Order: sequence, then C-alpha cells, then structure tokens
Amino acid sequence: MIEKVFEFIGNHFALVGIFIALAIAFALNERKRGGASVSTNTLINMVNHNNALVLDVRDGKDFKAGHIVDALNIPYATFDERASELEAHKQRPIIIVCKMGQHAGAVGGKLKALGFEDVHRLGGGMSEWTATNLPVVKA
Repeated sequence: MIEKVFEFIGNHFALVGIFIALAIAFALNERKRGGASVSTNTLINMVNHNNALVLDVRDGKDFKAGHIVDALNIPYATFDERASELEAHKQRPIIIVCKMGQHAGAVGGKLKALGFEDVHRLGGGMSEWTATNLPVVKA
C-alpha cells in the first residue's frame, strides 16, 4: 500500500506539488480570514494586559457547563442576528472561543467583514482550555 503511494507521488510529482501548495495556501488564507490562532497563555495575557474580550460561540448548554471567566456568549447559530451586540467592543481585541476551533474561523471572518480589526481564535477551543486544566465558570 505505502509503495503505491510513493509510486503515485513519483509518477505525479507536479500534481502532488500543486496539491501541497494549494493546501498550504488554503490554511494560510483561513488563518488570515478568521484571525490568528492564539494559545491559552496568550489568551490569558491578552485579557489581563490588553482588555481583550473573550467571545464564546458555543451553544448555551455548553456555555453553562463551563466557560472562561467574563466570556460573552453569542452562539454561532445566532451570531448573525446578535453581532450588533459587539459594536461597543469594536476597539478591543476579541478572542473567539468555540468547542474545538471549528466555528471560530467563520465568526472571525464575519467580524473582520464588520470592521473589527483585532480578531483572534483560541487554538483548540475550549477543549484545549480544559485539557490544560485552566479554570472555568459554571453557571
């Protein structure tokens, strides 16, 4: 099986090279579009030193089960209707948190389209936050 993969790569080197280049370009574009990914430590520093707003886009049930202190919850499903609630925070850095990182990029792109400039995503989402045993608020 592996031999066939290497044979394919050898026979179609240009095709494989183009695929790799497109995959890298896609990843870079997604990162740029949805905001840079930040670590849990960077999130903590941005909240403490830059007055960053943590925007949690998980549904209400997940948010109540545990969220980052002072996070604002606007679920992904209702983001378009509730985006105007963020106008008061337009000058603050915003860090978007979702369950595993799947929705943060999309919301980041929407925020950038609305004129928000300092937009970031928590790499790994709340799964990463809880995996590193950082505190959560349950409400």
